[in-house]
Amino acid sequence: MSCCHPGGPVRDGADESPTVEQNGILGSGPHLVETVTVPAGVFDMGDAFGEGYRTDGETPVHEVELNAFSIDTTAVTNATFASFVAATGHRTDAETFGGSAVFHTYATAPGRPVPGTPWWLAVDGASWRHPAGPGSTLDGLADHPVVHVSHRDAQAYCDWAGRALPTEAQWEYAARGGRRGARYPWGDEPPTADDPRCTIFRGDFPNEPTGPVGTTPVRTFEPNGHGLYQCAGNVWEWCADRFSARYYRVSDRTDPSGPARGSARVLRGGSHLCHDSYCHRYRVAARSHNTPESTASNIGFRTVGPRDTRREPISTAVS
Repeated sequence: MSCCHPGGPVRDGADESPTVEQNGILGSGPHLVETVTVPAGVFDMGDAFGEGYRTDGETPVHEVELNAFSIDTTAVTNATFASFVAATGHRTDAETFGGSAVFHTYATAPGRPVPGTPWWLAVDGASWRHPAGPGSTLDGLADHPVVHVSHRDAQAYCDWAGRALPTEAQWEYAARGGRRGARYPWGDEPPTADDPRCTIFRGDFPNEPTGPVGTTPVRTFEPNGHGLYQCAGNVWEWCADRFSARYYRVSDRTDPSGPARGSARVLRGGSHLCHDSYCHRYRVAARSHNTPESTASNIGFRTVGPRDTRREPISTAVS
């Protein structure tokens, strides 16, 4: 568990939703998110600036070779996820467990403080449909990234859409946008108030923001060199890999897929709650992790496939 995104243990006796495989609709869904092909190539994976957290295992920097793959230009949106739920009847972990973690400044209901991270509240009724808690809706948020989705929810969507979660190596390679050794998707210069470049926390974290706190539309800011939007900040994105802080020491050079064992899953990209004084994990090399059932108001995902089949973006209407 990380203070950037608190973990949520599975509650005893909670009924899990039927999987799309059990429902007989595996791979039947249209993935109506724009995708791009990232060409095969070699890159240096890891933190070359010595800015990472030791327990995150961002070093040693190591050369990785990847085959070409397609990747979503944006995180999966509320509109897209709504289509998946309408087609499958999927019930997310947050809905099954009865609540999720919400950042304290925008929670719509009192919650239970998360030990060690009092700015996170465990709010009953928070879910992807009610991102700030009871009474909140998706009005005006159709093109925002879906949140309060667990790794298992993200995988269920992928199963339906015939896609996959990116490996950690695929995610970093795509997020770098063709910039070898860069700190951010756009280069090395940090974001500023005049040129924000990404959705992160502005102000004195965690209680004195100088602007709105929360997600922004997935196409906010300019895309990187591969055409990907918001690979820094906005929402953490689930990856396929299991997490190990020691994995970079033994990683395969070609198309690595992470450790064979481990309970936690990798998260990448940082979120709208990252801040230089607290969580500088919106760098492209930054790593984090959480348990696969964990959900929070700053966790989402995007998907990958073997190669690009370009489709029109989904409608922004959410029922």
